Amino acid sequence: MSPQNLTYRQAIEELETILRALETDAVDVDDLTARVQRSAELIRLCKQKLRSAETAIDQVFENLEEEDPEDA
Repeated sequence: MSPQNLTYRQAIEELETILRALETDAVDVDDLTARVQRSAELIRLCKQKLRSAETAIDQVFENLEEEDPEDA
């Protein structure tokens, strides 16, 4: 599945699955590079989603402050 189609939770779950496989040596050496590359994609996606959420939350607080500046 393309990283762009994943939710944050799905990406984290896939990362955890990859990590468990790496910890148990269940990953063949030939598959290791692909797993590491996939992990990097998932981490980038998670970072992007966290930044987007932070921006959206900041905007909500800014809007609240603009609506009622006396409470700030």
